[in-house]
Amino acid sequence: MNAIPRKVLVTGIGATTPLAGGSAGTWEAMLAGRSGVRPLEREWAAELPVRIAATVAVEPSEVLPRPLARRLDRSAQFAVIAAREAWADAGFTGPAGEDNLVDPDRLGAVIASGIGGVTTLLDQYDVLRERGARRVSPHTVPMLMPNSPAANVGLEVGARAGVHTPVSACASGAEAIGYAMEMIRSGRAEVVIAGGTEAAIHPLPIAAFASMMAMSKNNDEPERASRPYDTARDGFVLGEGSGVVVLESAEHAERRGARAYCEVVGQGLSADSHHIAQPEPSGRGVAAAIQNLLDTGDLDISQLVHVNAHATSTPQGDVAEIKALRKVLGDIVDGVAISATKSMTGHLLGGAGGIETVATVQALHHRTAPPAINVDELDPEVDADIVRGEPRPLPSSGPLVALNNSFGFGGHNVVLALRTL
Repeated sequence: MNAIPRKVLVTGIGATTPLAGGSAGTWEAMLAGRSGVRPLEREWAAELPVRIAATVAVEPSEVLPRPLARRLDRSAQFAVIAAREAWADAGFTGPAGEDNLVDPDRLGAVIASGIGGVTTLLDQYDVLRERGARRVSPHTVPMLMPNSPAANVGLEVGARAGVHTPVSACASGAEAIGYAMEMIRSGRAEVVIAGGTEAAIHPLPIAAFASMMAMSKNNDEPERASRPYDTARDGFVLGEGSGVVVLESAEHAERRGARAYCEVVGQGLSADSHHIAQPEPSGRGVAAAIQNLLDTGDLDISQLVHVNAHATSTPQGDVAEIKALRKVLGDIVDGVAISATKSMTGHLLGGAGGIETVATVQALHHRTAPPAINVDELDPEVDADIVRGEPRPLPSSGPLVALNNSFGFGGHNVVLALRTL
């Protein structure tokens, strides 16, 4: 008989997003239904077919010391900023070992990115071509590595139990948090700082996504371009930023008297094996991930009240996700408030699972589901209760369960389950 898994709590949250420079401001903007999508005012954007993006509300240069920022790719800058907020929010005052609240050998870091240091790679290639090899920054390789955000966050907090970087496209951030949960459940760590980050607002990624016909070209109305579930949706809007959580074993949190937001109950994983970029249209792979969660997670599905959907605003993907929920959960879906926060933040690719987990934690903590905005005419194929326009109160008492869905190119599917305490 298997031992009962260790209880894993969320004790800290942090974010820097297109809506605000912190998790509290991001949550307030979500409840207000504000869009973080803006025109791209940069000179290089003028010739692109897509000239809008959800850029961060607060530039890293306003937060990080210049000497540190110069050694970090933008993706790592975002991760460090979000991690610092989450670390302080969890009650830690310095690196592991210095404040005697956590043993560095029992502390891990798992920070994911779908693309990694792409802006450093492309910018330094331009330097090489235009100015010669001697002008290429000596920091280039440590900056462009996909594991650079995880490594720098690990250095920040002094993590020695393991520093990891799962890369699974737009499912990366959620997979990082699931991996962190397993590190604690297996006994390898007591505390893990985990999440996702992305910084890919650059002409090449934008041109490439546009060529795939994956992005909205609603350049005239940026704030209305990301419209999950709406009949007029025409693709996602690229976003940037980071979302990070501190996970902790219940025993460790109790020993140090930590406040906890909620519990991470489990994760469900699967792969579509269908297409490198297109979702499986029936939702079969997503349904398998949800079923895997139900088979392996310690949760009562009758307590499910909320889903933060992947809902990127692509015509096929939005419908496939709802089909999967309906296939596995049946009529339970009728009582579930489904949010689509990418309508406000845009799609952060590998960072999406991070900030959407932060949003799901806050939804449970405040017992409120944030809305999807820009849903003027609901797609008739979306057979579910979409929270539209205004936030919705969740039940004010009793245990509540919420899911955070993240799916990525290559057919990666991750479903995280969280529960109130």
